[in-house]
Amino acid sequence: MFTTLMSIILMVIGLALGGGGIWLAWLGGSWFFIALGLALLACAFLLWTRRPAALALYAATLVVTLAWSVWEVGLDWWALSARGTLLVIIGIVLMIPPVVRSLHPQGMPRRRYGLPSAALAASIVIAGLVAAFAVREQPHDTAGAFSDERMQQSPVIKTAGVPDGEWQAYGRTPYGRRYSPLGQITPDNVADLQVAWHYQTGQVRNADTDPVETTYEVTPLVVADTMYVCTPFSTVIALDPVTGEEKWRFDPLLKQPPTATTQHMTCRGVSYFDGASDAARAALTDTGSAATGAGAGPIAADTTETAAAPAAAGTPQATETPAGEARLADESAAGVTTEAAGVAENVVTGQAAPSAPNPRVEREPASVPAAAPGADCIRRIFVPTSDGRLISISAETGEICPGFGGEDGTVNLWANMPNITPGSAYSTSPPVVTARAVIVGGTVNDNASTTSPSGVIRAYDVYTGELLWNFDSKKPDQTAPIAEGETYSENAPNSWSVSSYDPELNLVYLPMGNQSPDQYGGNRSAEVEAISSSVIALDADTGELRWTYQTVHHDLWDMDVPAQPSLIDLTIDGAAVPALVQPTKQGEIFVLDRRTGEPILPVTEAPAPAGAVEGDTTAPTQPISTISFNPKPLTEASMWGATPLDTLYCRIRFNQLNYEGRYTPPSERGTIVYPGNFGTFNWGGVAVDPERQVMFAMPVYLAFTSQMIKRPDDTTRVVTAEGQPVFNENLGSPFAAKMGTFTSPTGLPCQQPPWGYVAGVDLTSGKTVYQHVNGTVRDLAPVPLPFEMGVPGIGGPIVTKGGVAFLSGTLDYYVRGYDLQTGAEIWRSRLPAGGQATPATYLGRDGRQYLVVVAGGHGSTGTKAGDSIIAYALPN
Repeated sequence: MFTTLMSIILMVIGLALGGGGIWLAWLGGSWFFIALGLALLACAFLLWTRRPAALALYAATLVVTLAWSVWEVGLDWWALSARGTLLVIIGIVLMIPPVVRSLHPQGMPRRRYGLPSAALAASIVIAGLVAAFAVREQPHDTAGAFSDERMQQSPVIKTAGVPDGEWQAYGRTPYGRRYSPLGQITPDNVADLQVAWHYQTGQVRNADTDPVETTYEVTPLVVADTMYVCTPFSTVIALDPVTGEEKWRFDPLLKQPPTATTQHMTCRGVSYFDGASDAARAALTDTGSAATGAGAGPIAADTTETAAAPAAAGTPQATETPAGEARLADESAAGVTTEAAGVAENVVTGQAAPSAPNPRVEREPASVPAAAPGADCIRRIFVPTSDGRLISISAETGEICPGFGGEDGTVNLWANMPNITPGSAYSTSPPVVTARAVIVGGTVNDNASTTSPSGVIRAYDVYTGELLWNFDSKKPDQTAPIAEGETYSENAPNSWSVSSYDPELNLVYLPMGNQSPDQYGGNRSAEVEAISSSVIALDADTGELRWTYQTVHHDLWDMDVPAQPSLIDLTIDGAAVPALVQPTKQGEIFVLDRRTGEPILPVTEAPAPAGAVEGDTTAPTQPISTISFNPKPLTEASMWGATPLDTLYCRIRFNQLNYEGRYTPPSERGTIVYPGNFGTFNWGGVAVDPERQVMFAMPVYLAFTSQMIKRPDDTTRVVTAEGQPVFNENLGSPFAAKMGTFTSPTGLPCQQPPWGYVAGVDLTSGKTVYQHVNGTVRDLAPVPLPFEMGVPGIGGPIVTKGGVAFLSGTLDYYVRGYDLQTGAEIWRSRLPAGGQATPATYLGRDGRQYLVVVAGGHGSTGTKAGDSIIAYALPN
């Protein structure tokens, strides 16, 4: 009976592999699966007829498959496993006594073990030896280390006045480095870290009512012995950073709850402003600000101690880079056209644009402590909300600061915005705060309609909330505050991620996205083409465009610039050069002179595939940086799965889809996008050490697919059902888009692992010094097996003067510590939920260095939701 069952199993597998193999060969792929299927069918027949030759034939099949696998992928354990593990398991089952005893010629006595079973045993041993050797190999790792001399460098660095023990901005300072000068935690003692406290916010994603992309991505701020965090629902909480006790809580009571058109619910952080700082005093004195809000009086009265105002950036000379992409304001503004903006109804829903939300925040009397206006608002927290508000609250008490936009302490971000529907435009990242202004970008829902709201970037007076300037990327030379009754350009490219600021140059650096749709560019204007998928520098006082550097030409892959630029001074040829390090989704790390936007490390232009859909074009070349994490191109041999069956499925899909390497344009047939729009790097960015001039990063590799669907008209749904959000419908465009991950029916990636790494780069030379597979599949597989396969992640790393890097963004639930010199993992701690946020570190009043991690999960990645904020420290 058992032998009959095994023969049926082999017959089914053989039919599937043989039939699929014929399909694969017809598509131009490997013929091996036809031979494998026929061999398994022959084994099934011999088992059915109880012939010992079944074992010998199976042994030969196993050995041939092993040889073919090693020929295709070498001694790569996970690649070999996909081809052979199932076959080895079946071979072991065929060796058990009930099967062997049943195999005998008709009329002959049953035999136990003989030459056929010995041959099968030998083939299994051979496979085991190859596997044991392959497991020890690390074909995807690059071993290396920064020199001891490099690790001991300790020059004086710019800190923008942020004390060593504090974390005052998303990247600790406005430079966006994610570097801490604290050195108490080192590679020698990091293993002693223990939980100091664990706080839960009480606000957790509801899978039934909240959008899928309700994500907890906050990086806590620590200022003046207080920690500030926000939740995905824009609630701001102040904690004691040593005990984790709650000090106060501010709930904005969202006026627009999540709706079908809400794509994201997240808060990456809040922003801090100190009105008593030297820069703020100087700015107030220089501008003669008419600030009348809380806190303005005490600052204006004290004019005896002022610092020099930040130096304004000089106007650079127009220069073309080798890649032809560093543009100055006078170039990029040429040929600007104006467009009629604003419509009464939105084509996405047919609804009239809603009135602006009531900016008045009404809270229960006991929700936060009572506070008197005035001195309490000298130090402020700015929080953007998902219903289109920017709110100023006291850093001392959590009470609203009257006078910022009105007595309600609120600026309406939907003002002058075209085509607003609930959930269509909001800010998910903390704004940039200068001595004079709070500068806000925002998220616009991707790929819903060509009549999306504007991606305008705006600056407001830090005290009064008065609009100082607006940068509309369709009208880059018109930065004066928009007139009452006018609207910004619809569907203008936006800046949704975190920005950086250089106080000395007085430039704010913004990563830019695209206008919708992401996958079709036939209707983009010259202004849009110049700004899309670029990093730009704006004058922080006027919003004037100083320069732009484009990272992808004519982007058709949603490769918007996703990460905060990191500002660092690099020693190049013996001279200090003010640099900007810009990570990108496609894996390029551009190192630019932040004064002019010209590359410091060389950039070349490489030919790119052609073949856009009707009405569109492709760029003939794309920029390649000296620092590039562009993965090796996919091949049929790099297709993967848990068994030969899903591996065969992925091979068939690979041959069905268009793929000519990175930048293969979207097509009606379907295209593999690799790296996918999840990004080699995303909003978590990279960490740069300004003393050692090195970078620590988490490159991720996942392939996606895109298929263009021709639309019959501007409004009919073609990729979504009625009642669902219209994301990827691209209403108003000639094509909708079907987007997805490149996976097998089992949900596993079709590309073989690893899918995630950590890497260390010398920023002065552009050399990748080490790159190591990072992360386990413990929380991704049905069975929690801690296999080190290198998993994807989203979130960013931090680095410290102590020589330790920290990262919690992988899709397994751990926070890890790494030796910055070698990249080796030297500590890990289990988290209660997904840790898709960037950590922070600070010095407590007890003299201990703390590491703080948020574990709340990420809806798009499927990690467990939570509400935990956990602090670690060395023992007292």
